[in-house]
Amino acid sequence: MLDTINWDTDLIHRYDQAGPRYTSYPTALQFHPGVGPAELLDALHGSRRALRPLSLYLHIPFCANICYYCACNKVITKDRSRSEPYLDRLTHEIALLGGHLDRRQRVEQLHFGGGTPTFLNHAQLRRLMGTLRQNFSLLEDDSGDYGIELDPREADWSSMGLLRELGFNRVSVGVQDFDPAVQRAINRLQSLEQTRAIIEAAHTLQFRSVNIDLIYGLPKQTPASFARTVAEVIALQPDRLSVFNYAHLPQRFLPQRRINTSELPSATDKLAMLQQSIAQLTAAGYRYIGMDHFALADDELSSAQEEGRLQRNFQGYTTHGHCDLLGLGVSAISQIGELYSQNSSDLAQYQNDLEKGQLATRRGLHCNADDRIRRAVIQHLICRFELEFSVIENQFNIDFRAYFGAIWPQLQHMAADGLLDLSDRAIHIRPAGRLLVRSVCMLFDHYLAEQNRQRFSRVI
Repeated sequence: MLDTINWDTDLIHRYDQAGPRYTSYPTALQFHPGVGPAELLDALHGSRRALRPLSLYLHIPFCANICYYCACNKVITKDRSRSEPYLDRLTHEIALLGGHLDRRQRVEQLHFGGGTPTFLNHAQLRRLMGTLRQNFSLLEDDSGDYGIELDPREADWSSMGLLRELGFNRVSVGVQDFDPAVQRAINRLQSLEQTRAIIEAAHTLQFRSVNIDLIYGLPKQTPASFARTVAEVIALQPDRLSVFNYAHLPQRFLPQRRINTSELPSATDKLAMLQQSIAQLTAAGYRYIGMDHFALADDELSSAQEEGRLQRNFQGYTTHGHCDLLGLGVSAISQIGELYSQNSSDLAQYQNDLEKGQLATRRGLHCNADDRIRRAVIQHLICRFELEFSVIENQFNIDFRAYFGAIWPQLQHMAADGLLDLSDRAIHIRPAGRLLVRSVCMLFDHYLAEQNRQRFSRVI
């Protein structure tokens, strides 16, 4: 079993820096407009020839209320009718892309994100799932990982029953914080009772997994108040938790300008929140998977990490990294073979493209040989906390030490600081370094020196 993480304040202060979360490498910042519909269709034909299994992501951008901290691609509206033209275009995109794939390509993973997917009414959700089944081979035996993001303010028992009927077996529930003062400061009023009702419905209806999202570093949070929230969440018995660091970037995300900067907790208090939440979750039987994610020891993610099967893609930690990922909807990202592509992030442009019968692909990139090598290194480190150099050498026919000679002194420095163990054969991230694995991955990022670090959240 992987050792638990050790808290080392000095090490955190030395290596807590801004950097990518590596849901992909290269990251989306490297995407360029030289990738369009033709490149995506060519990649899909390659997927069809290889009969690779599929992972589908659908983006539903609508929310009825604005949460001030949110950095997602979203449309805030009380007008539920606005979702109908979007759904028309989305179902058209599903039909267009599904026609380029083979029905023998099974959809092992499906995820609805947003926004608030349950902004759609029951009839719209039925229509959307019906369109997916007409154009893709969804698994009907409940063996797939079919998840959806939920806002408890936009769901009830009947919604949960419908989702289970439609084939969903995983839910991710946004909470962020239960403290009323914090909720008012971020404009997200959500009671513990509302959340508990949805979690109880998920357990009763035998959803396979429940994830809860929390954020530390929000306005008016204190270590004591956040500890109370974590305790209340543990009592709800989710299978997984995500405990994210709030990145205050008002220059990039306009809603964050409504947050009173003077009410944000200090860096010292943020560290205390994270340290205490790790202690609480560890005591309750949760394991640190990596990158802000925790799971019970018997959860599939924990087992996959133990067995070296854990992977990471645009849907986060997963056991389906071998699938081609097809993103559908505004701003959605696909990873088909060695091609990354992204739809337009502008709702009007996305809808206009599909209305004309055109795909909305606007940018992306083809991974080159160096990208593939560095992606494999980062994947191993971020999912397993270790890397045997022979794995990379055999896969790519390189000499690891020679290929990465330029960063070897920095790796040695990290080893001397106690972040990792380094030998001629392997890197092993020490328990004290696991919270900082992003900092190790950043050494292998060829593009990072060219990028503005202010575009990224900090490691801690």
